[in-house]
Amino acid sequence: MKWVRGKFWTKYTVISDRAGNADNMEKKGKVYLVGAGPGDPGLITLRAVECLKKAEVVIYDYLANEVFLEYAPPDAEIIYVGKKGGSHTKTQEEINRLLVEKAEERVVVRLKGGDPFIFGRGGEEAQVVEAAGIELEVVPGVTSAIAVPAYAGIPLTHRDYASSVSFITGHERADREDSKISWERFSNSAGTLVFLMGVKNLPGIVQKLRKNGKPGNTPVAVIQWGTTKKQRTVTGTLENIVERVKEKGITAPAIIVVGGVVELRETLNWFEKKPLFGRTILVTRAREQASEFVRMLEEHGAQCLVFPTIKVIPPSSWEALDESIRSLETYDWLIFTSVNGVKFFFRRLFDLGKDVRELKGLKICAIGPKTAEEIRSHGIRPDFVPSEYRAEAVVEGLRGEDIKGKNILLPRAAVAREILPEKLREMGARVDVVEAYRTVLPEKKDGHVEEAITTGKVDCITFTSSSTVKNFTRFFPAKEIEKLQAGILVACIGPITAETARNRGFQVHITPEEYTLDALTESLVRYYRQKTRHE
Repeated sequence: MKWVRGKFWTKYTVISDRAGNADNMEKKGKVYLVGAGPGDPGLITLRAVECLKKAEVVIYDYLANEVFLEYAPPDAEIIYVGKKGGSHTKTQEEINRLLVEKAEERVVVRLKGGDPFIFGRGGEEAQVVEAAGIELEVVPGVTSAIAVPAYAGIPLTHRDYASSVSFITGHERADREDSKISWERFSNSAGTLVFLMGVKNLPGIVQKLRKNGKPGNTPVAVIQWGTTKKQRTVTGTLENIVERVKEKGITAPAIIVVGGVVELRETLNWFEKKPLFGRTILVTRAREQASEFVRMLEEHGAQCLVFPTIKVIPPSSWEALDESIRSLETYDWLIFTSVNGVKFFFRRLFDLGKDVRELKGLKICAIGPKTAEEIRSHGIRPDFVPSEYRAEAVVEGLRGEDIKGKNILLPRAAVAREILPEKLREMGARVDVVEAYRTVLPEKKDGHVEEAITTGKVDCITFTSSSTVKNFTRFFPAKEIEKLQAGILVACIGPITAETARNRGFQVHITPEEYTLDALTESLVRYYRQKTRHE
C-alpha cells in the first residue's frame, strides 16, 4: 500500500495518541456492574462469580446475598452501601462518588440485587462510571421480577391466562399528579402486572388499579423474601389483599403480582412445598466440612445455621505420623476412621515427597462410605468397608482375617474412642495409633446463631460426632441445655453420638439406621413430612 506522507503522519499521530490513552487506561481500574440475582445463592451467574473472584473492591447492596462475598479474595475491600426502608447507609450521589474513587486504580465489583438495569439505578451508576473514563462491564442478573413469582409457583405468562407481562416500580406514590405510570392502560390490560418494591404503597396501588377499571376480584399475590428460605406468600384479590398482607405482617422486600396467573399457585407451588421448608436446622460440624451437609438440607428447603463446635487442625507434632509414613513397608493394614484422617495422612505423605506407590502391598480399611470415597479420590480402592460405620463393625469384619501378629497403622484424631485399637490388640495384632489431626473448640461462637438457639428460633440441632456434642455443651451450661430442649428436635448421625448426647442431657429424637449424612438428611425429611401431615 502506498502512503501519502501527510496521511501517514496523521495516522501515526492518532496511533500515538491512542497508545497514550491506553497507558492512562492501564493506570485506572475497572468497574463490573454485577447483578447478584434475587437471593437464592444458586441463581447467581457464572460470570458474576468470575468477576467477584478477581475483585479488589466489592460494593454491595442490601438485597445482594452476603454469601456471595465469600467468592471475593480474602484481601478484597468490602463496602456495604445498602438502602433499606428509607434508611440509607449512603446516598446515591455518595455511592456514585465511591465507585469512581475506588475504581481509579483498582478492580471494583458493584454487586446489586437482581438485575442492575431493572429498577436498580444501575443505568445511572453506569453513566457515572463512563463519564469518568473508567472501563465498565455490565453483568446481567436474574431479576427478582421473574424469579420470585416462579418460586411462588406463579408463571408470569400462560396461554390460558396472560400473553404479556409488565414490570412496574412500586416505589412511586400512587397519588402523584405527575405519575409516569399509565394506570389506565395497566388497569385495562389483560396481561400480568408485577410491581417491584411496592408493599409499602400497596393500598395506593390497589386504589389506582380499581379506580381505573381493574375488577375487584382480580387475583393478587404478595411475595416476601422470594427465592430464599424466608419466603412468605399471601394471595387474595384486589378487594382483600391489603387486609391479608396486614394480617400476615408482610413487609419489604416484597413483590406484588396482579393477574389471573396467580390462580396457578394452587397447583404449581413447588418451592414452599419442600419437606424442610420453613424449618431452621443447626449444623454443628466444623465450618470447612459443613457445606456438604448444608447443601443436602437446603436441597429439601431447610434454612441452615452453621454453628461450628469443632475446628480441625494439624497434630501437635508431625513426628509420629512422619515416622509411620517412612516405615509403611512394615505395616500390613492401614485403617482410616474418618475423612479427616485420610486428608491429613495423604497431605503429609505428599509433603514428605512420597506418593501412593508407598502403599503398595498394604490392605486398607475405611469406616464409612465418605471415608472410602476420599480414599478412592487418591486412586486407591479400599479392601474393606464394614456394613456398619463404627469401630465395632471393623472388629467383627476383621475376625475373618488372619490379623494375629499383623502390624496395623491407625492415623486418627488425637482424642478418639479406644475400642478399636484395644479389640484389635486382643485379637493379636500390633497396632500403632498415631495422631494425624486434632479437633479443638473454635476460638469464638457466632453471637447471632447463639441468639437464634436461645430464643427458640431453631427447629432442630444436628450432631454428626461425639465431639460436636461435647463441644456444644461447653458453649452452653447444663442448665441452659434443659431450656433448649423445649420444642427443639435433636438428630444424631449414629448410636455412639446419640449416647454421648443423652449423657450430656439431650433428648435424642432421630438416629438413622445408617450412620451417614445422606441417611440423617432422609430421616429429617421423613420426620417433618409426617409432622406436616398432622399439623
